[in-house]
Amino acid sequence: MNNDYLDPINSLHMPELADTTFAMDFLLRAKEGVRNIAVTLTESASPDVRAVLKKQLMQGITMHQEISELMITKKWFHPYELSEQYKLDQLSANNTLKIGKMNLFPVETNRKGMFDRTPDDH
Repeated sequence: MNNDYLDPINSLHMPELADTTFAMDFLLRAKEGVRNIAVTLTESASPDVRAVLKKQLMQGITMHQEISELMITKKWFHPYELSEQYKLDQLSANNTLKIGKMNLFPVETNRKGMFDRTPDDH
């Protein structure tokens, strides 16, 4: 990856990187949902509400497990191999730093003349 965000070489492996990012975000959201439902369950007094929350909690735990297994199978997540997970985390951090150094917002942002007509006056 170089500092030119328009260089096609920077899109190499981007779909895979996006997939891993989306999967990790989904995993974290599932974990957050399980935690929130568990807290809500402990604060609920109604037996009917508790029954619904218990069912949602079990579904959330199952979903978290399925996402984890998918990520482990695809080698996007290594919960039992810390050295491998560390390598992935380092790669992610380095890519983030490189993207942060790119000039994604050039000084000249005037878009006048780029459109085939003037905006409608409303």
